[in-house]
Amino acid sequence: MRTSPYPHITFLTLILLILSLASAISLDCSDVRDDGVSFNFKALGGPRTLYRIREHPDGFINTTFTLDICRPLVKRKDVPKQEDCPNNSRVCAIERTVENLTTVIHPIPIAGEFSHSLGGALNPKWTRMKSSPSNADKEKEGVRLEMQGGKDSDGQEQKAIIEFLCDPSTKSDRRRSLLLAEDEGESGDDETGQDGDQNGEEVDDGHGGKLKLVSWDIEEDKKILRLDWTTKYGCEDFKDDGTGSKSGHWGFFTWFIIILFMGVAAYLIFGSWLNYNKYSARGWDLLPHSETIRDVPYLFRDWMRRVVNTIQGGGSRGGYSVL
Repeated sequence: MRTSPYPHITFLTLILLILSLASAISLDCSDVRDDGVSFNFKALGGPRTLYRIREHPDGFINTTFTLDICRPLVKRKDVPKQEDCPNNSRVCAIERTVENLTTVIHPIPIAGEFSHSLGGALNPKWTRMKSSPSNADKEKEGVRLEMQGGKDSDGQEQKAIIEFLCDPSTKSDRRRSLLLAEDEGESGDDETGQDGDQNGEEVDDGHGGKLKLVSWDIEEDKKILRLDWTTKYGCEDFKDDGTGSKSGHWGFFTWFIIILFMGVAAYLIFGSWLNYNKYSARGWDLLPHSETIRDVPYLFRDWMRRVVNTIQGGGSRGGYSVL
């Protein structure tokens, strides 16, 4: 039996892969369900940006916050790697400190799946506001999303909390927000912000709602970014008007894939644990049916060769001719 100088690598790598995939599956913006109530935020997907400016004696600090609740942020090709958010970021801050005409740029990952880099997991958590233990939340209608995983250059842990709050006025007519945007454009007040806010701490989400920066401060042991998102999609009785689909249940295919994935993962983990403890297996031999798995490439190659020979052979009779 072959041995490996690193007996635990295969087993640990398998566990980390399963955990990261499970975390990716758990954050589904199109099918949010808590306490028996469903929400669909698919229409709010895509990168959203806010910014704030703070002055200090020698200059100012411009902090730009970018988030995407449905998928990881895409790396920008025109930005140096050291000045952009790391891979798998969901919420990120780019801090530009300007002092004496010198600009220093600090990317700060706030939330994302960084299990293999910064060591933090996204750990998304949805909470229906009316089901929250806080009495203040019980008066609100909507859902709260908590994400974490990020750290700044000093090791300060970060966290993002987004409250999707029901705004019934956005369910009536979107034309109201479009007319408001036209009025702001004519008045010239939107030159420094996306919605006329000079500091960019509140922006229009394009669906009649507003995304607002509440705070970014240290609370207990973490620095927490708090955002309020007033939107019709945060209303429990909202019925989609055709821009998306609000589904209260997962489909059969989704459940089938999840159950199949979890079954295979449990089988591989248990089989590897059994081989390690009972047979002292190492390396590839940890996996159940390791010999069969190693033979798969050769079996596939033989099968492809047989298919090619069949196609090339056409109607050949193997060299014999009928007399």
